[in-house]
Amino acid sequence: MTFDLRLMLAASALALVTLAAPVAAAESDVVAKVGDKEITERDLMAAASAIGQQFAQLPPEQRKLALLSALIDIKALAQAAEKAKLQDEPDVATEIAFQRERALHNAYFAKNGVGAVTEEELKARYDKEIASVDAKQEVHARHILVKTREEAEAVIKQLDEGADFEAVAKEKSTGPSGPEGGDLGFFGPGQMVPDFEKAAFAMEPGSYTKEPVETQFGWHVIKVEEKREAQKPSFEQIKDQVRQVVLREKYMELVRDARAELSVEYVDPELKDQVEAIEKSMEPGAAPATEPAAQ
Repeated sequence: MTFDLRLMLAASALALVTLAAPVAAAESDVVAKVGDKEITERDLMAAASAIGQQFAQLPPEQRKLALLSALIDIKALAQAAEKAKLQDEPDVATEIAFQRERALHNAYFAKNGVGAVTEEELKARYDKEIASVDAKQEVHARHILVKTREEAEAVIKQLDEGADFEAVAKEKSTGPSGPEGGDLGFFGPGQMVPDFEKAAFAMEPGSYTKEPVETQFGWHVIKVEEKREAQKPSFEQIKDQVRQVVLREKYMELVRDARAELSVEYVDPELKDQVEAIEKSMEPGAAPATEPAAQ
């Protein structure tokens, strides 16, 4: 029986139990003991962060019970492992040391990185980035898609003779936009195949192509309805992306400062060069590394 299955069975058994929630539980409140080890509300909070997702499908009143059961299992086996001196085995000792340092690493960044980011800092970064972005043009276009050049030329002849573009599109276009009169809505650079985009952006509003445009989809007759300057995204729309950029930079800054106070040495000079190359490729604005780092 796997550990996850064991936890699920425990959760199912506890589903029949009702537990009155404390009025105001403090993080230091003891909720259970396993041998001489106490389980506190803070321990349950930590367990929720680490393994709580396993019980996400349970109702809230049962989720805490399942977590408590799982934490009792963990502490019971941990004490059995300590009694057996497993903490002295090299692989286990290495894992314990790694998990400790990882927890400290995460706590330090949470306090000095994530916790240090202010709304004002995010807004300032947004204003700086948006101000540096050149306004992009968008085109509102329609098209009539047919299979051959001859068909496209016949469509252009119809339009030259005064036929309505939307009516012809509904009648003859094989594209999915045909029933809507070939309407493609507004699109910006990079959203259409190159030849189609080049033709559309070169045209004036109200005009249609006098020569068919070929793409991998067939032959197009394009009409440009209007052009406009693309609206830049609002702060709220890209706030999360801005936060990620700022957090990445704060992380790199914290790491650089921490490394500067220490001595980092590599036994193999070639390994040093490879690691530094990977680190350089991960800096903001750097080109991607030729090969990904080993996982």
